[in-house]
Amino acid sequence: MEENTLTSTAQSMLNQARESSSGRAAHNLYGGREHKLQQTMIALIQGQDLKEHENPGEATIQVIIGQVELIAGDESITLHSSDYTAIPQQRHSLHAHEDSVVLLTVVGKG
Repeated sequence: MEENTLTSTAQSMLNQARESSSGRAAHNLYGGREHKLQQTMIALIQGQDLKEHENPGEATIQVIIGQVELIAGDESITLHSSDYTAIPQQRHSLHAHEDSVVLLTVVGKG
């Protein structure tokens, strides 16, 4: 088994996002095509978005650093460090109100 810390990985990802022209960075912590369970760390600098997209399956989002807004249809929720929520089963987007890192956990469809 390998031990990892979310905070150190998150800080590294945030540094990558700050250096990226897109203002984003992502790293698959666990999973892939051969797994149903996938965990991906996503870093967004302040003001960046993950544009509206389809729901990938059952999923949760946990904020490791920062503050984000999850928007689905006419509803939204603002999440701060250590907050988490299930992602609605509909198209949704994510907006970073400050430099942020989230952990996306998905159990893929099928």
